[in-house]
Amino acid sequence: MKLTKENKQLFTAISIITGTCIGAGFLAIPYVTAKAGFLTTLIYIIMFSIILLFVNLYLGEIILRTKKNHQLTGYAGKYLGKNGKRIMLYATKFTIFAAIIAYTIGVGESISLLIFGNIKYFILIGVFFGLLMSALIWKGMSLLKIFEKTGVIISLTLLFSICIIFFNKVQLSNLGYINLKNVLLPFGVILFSMMSFFAIPEAKMVLNKNKKLMKKAIIIGTLLPALFYLIFTFVVVGFKGSQTPEIATFALGGIFVFMGIIAMFTSYLSLGNALQQNYIFDFKNSKKRAWFKAAILPIFIFLLTQIFKEFFSFVRVISIGGVVSGGIIAILVLIIHKRAKKLGERRPEFKLPVSKTLIIILSLIFASGIFLELFKVY
Repeated sequence: MKLTKENKQLFTAISIITGTCIGAGFLAIPYVTAKAGFLTTLIYIIMFSIILLFVNLYLGEIILRTKKNHQLTGYAGKYLGKNGKRIMLYATKFTIFAAIIAYTIGVGESISLLIFGNIKYFILIGVFFGLLMSALIWKGMSLLKIFEKTGVIISLTLLFSICIIFFNKVQLSNLGYINLKNVLLPFGVILFSMMSFFAIPEAKMVLNKNKKLMKKAIIIGTLLPALFYLIFTFVVVGFKGSQTPEIATFALGGIFVFMGIIAMFTSYLSLGNALQQNYIFDFKNSKKRAWFKAAILPIFIFLLTQIFKEFFSFVRVISIGGVVSGGIIAILVLIIHKRAKKLGERRPEFKLPVSKTLIIILSLIFASGIFLELFKVY
């Protein structure tokens, strides 16, 4: 593509959506794949790619039918009232905090491994990382536009490098089995890894007057991470098999650990910025108050979870955040879309039909995931 202003905006919007997806989650997919089998993960990734593409497009239409800028809670409040806004707020905060805690654990362990050769110092490093991110979140969208594009480029470089270096070491015997006892294990991790709800409103702001590009940005930004995850998981699990660690890049060497840090860094920045905007746009908080809630409070929550660190492992945090909050948010988006069709303020640049059958099917899938995770029946 020629680097016109329009194409630059499109690339930035795709980068924000993709960069929000490709964070800590993809580093956990090989681990759960090694436990459940590659075919199981393949089915989950294809299923969630299709489901979340529809949900993201529904969300895109909601945003385009609304004149003012909001984050998810604002759209819920506008179309579902106070109760809808309250439910969306709790789900949003839960999933963003879960993501940020996972990124903090992942970055802390990664840097500790690079510097000290072990992960003993990850809590201290995680706190310093959180403080650094709080300074960057204060800067807002201006830094996000720069770092997300850089993060996507580094993530793609990570993928191509891994394929080149490790592809000939893949053993098909590591990929050709299914463990039925763990067949539900990847559900939450993959759902978490595919979520990019919070980036869609930011993509609209980046596109500005070129809202006609919204549909293309959502489709590419949603499907590109799925392809990334499949190739990455195929190579890592094919190479390491049952020895795959919780954070996949630990099995590949220092340079890949560093690239994993960059991927988590950009996702942290995107989600932290989204949460800050949520408090500013939808709850009319001052910038200082919104910044404290979005950037400083997660550091204290991270420290609190480490009191129960055996329960709040890297993979467990990702799984809980993905299934519980991701499922609730997706269901709410489907309900909001139906309301926005009637109450929207402007003609959207694209439209999707309302399907009650689809809403029921998707809601049952997400509700089942929430039940399985909360009651841990697998």
